[in-house]
Amino acid sequence: MSISLSEALPMWDPDPGWLNTASYGIPPQVGWDALQRTLEEWRSGRGSWEVWEQSHDSARASYAALVGVRPEDVLSGSTVSAALALIAAAIPDGSTVLVPDIEFASNVFPWTAQAHRGVQVVTAPVDRLVERIDDTVDVVAVGLVQSATGEVSDLAALSAAARGADALLVVDATQAVGWLPVDAGLADAFVGDTYKWLMTPRGATFGYLSPRLQELVRPLQTGWSAAVDGQYYGLEARLPQDASRYDQAPTWFTHVAAAPTLDLVRRIGVDAIHEHDVALANAFRAGIGMAPGDSAIVSADIPGAEERFREAGIRASVRGGRLRVSFHVYTTQADVDLALDALDGLAPA
Repeated sequence: MSISLSEALPMWDPDPGWLNTASYGIPPQVGWDALQRTLEEWRSGRGSWEVWEQSHDSARASYAALVGVRPEDVLSGSTVSAALALIAAAIPDGSTVLVPDIEFASNVFPWTAQAHRGVQVVTAPVDRLVERIDDTVDVVAVGLVQSATGEVSDLAALSAAARGADALLVVDATQAVGWLPVDAGLADAFVGDTYKWLMTPRGATFGYLSPRLQELVRPLQTGWSAAVDGQYYGLEARLPQDASRYDQAPTWFTHVAAAPTLDLVRRIGVDAIHEHDVALANAFRAGIGMAPGDSAIVSADIPGAEERFREAGIRASVRGGRLRVSFHVYTTQADVDLALDALDGLAPA
């Protein structure tokens, strides 16, 4: 059953001035309560790990719905870099991987780690990535929303260019899923952590793998939980024929909180969250004299901003020497006003 953003807002209770969802998200009450119940069960020995693990499939299904793909095509892991390492290990020797020149390390290091096989990583400015894709490129690896700047790439344009060059398109969706409407099926891999815009504890990553990629990637880190019906013992792993064969064992407590939280995001609707987040980001941009943007993340070079924010109790980040603020479902106009008041008299350089 759907729920409006205004109805859902009381489920969050952050201290005023939290503008740092690009670092981690604040949990809603449903996720927090589920986690506390489970921790009490663990502490007393009254809980069943089999029950806790059921949350894993529920969270996977919600993630799949949020990005527009089938749950059967979604793997589950612990981090983006671990999931992408599987893909990096599968690409042919001597492949060329194209990444933006400001790409976050989780979508760079798995590829550079393959240098011993002749894999070469080349870069281009994120706003010129599409035009750089040609038949010399085998893999395009890009964050759909850049961590450092909040810049949003055109997924459809990237997909068309990659397909035209017969290149794989691998997307880090960590800074996108939860506020940006997306179609993961446009990519070959669409992988994201959930502890930021999906507001779960750290330790859960989901990723769509296209049929083409599932034929290429080997399940190198399979454990017993990825086997059919669970397989505690024996030499031969009986693996499912869908993307779950690539699963890492789920972190129970993270998924217990993730299941109701991702379901809540799905019920609110990403379209509504997108409208809310970008409107507040643009209100902040207007207040510091910047033109409107299309992102929930704002990056600005404002000398003295970090000290002003610290004095006012506003929590944000600095990335590449620039102030980074981010706005999400629990952010209010009062948070924006608090930030603008703290920056009174300062302006972007």
